Amino acid sequence: QKLDLEFISDGKGDKTKTFGPEDIFNYIYAIFHSPIYRQRYAEFLKIDFPRVPLTANTALFWELVIKGDKLVKYHLMKETGTEISTYPIPGSDIVEQVKYHENHQQIWINAEQYFDQVPTQIWNFYIGGYQVCQKWLKDRKGRQLNFDDISHYQNIISIISETIKIMEHIDQIIDKYGGFPLE
Repeated sequence: QKLDLEFISDGKGDKTKTFGPEDIFNYIYAIFHSPIYRQRYAEFLKIDFPRVPLTANTALFWELVIKGDKLVKYHLMKETGTEISTYPIPGSDIVEQVKYHENHQQIWINAEQYFDQVPTQIWNFYIGGYQVCQKWLKDRKGRQLNFDDISHYQNIISIISETIKIMEHIDQIIDKYGGFPLE
């Protein structure tokens, strides 16, 4: 009732008169990826389940639904974004020791090979207490990466890049409508 839209029990709404469970999920997903939300409610999030701020503003709701939907597609790897990193040096492809060289924006996997053009912001991106780029490689220590592994890792890097951009857009949208608490 708060949005003045009719709830349908399956799928997505038509964005004018109806909304559905997928829209709600995408809205919540966007809210939980707002850096402002995470910072504002950081102490509360440490001790309890996250609370979902609701809005009566349909324009805000739909803009966040769109951003949440995009994030979901990236995180399920249904979309991967533009490849930004390269893996330029042939070699053994064995993950021996994972090191990040900030000055060169390179993630080294052994003495000869590295992923190039990985910004520090992507290398330092955490999900659930894990540094994503580092953990993925460390979980493969001692193994040889095949073509699919290398491509998958480059997709992870691209997805993190897109995620960071969308998170910034989510905060811009929330700010545009007056910030937290949502109206």
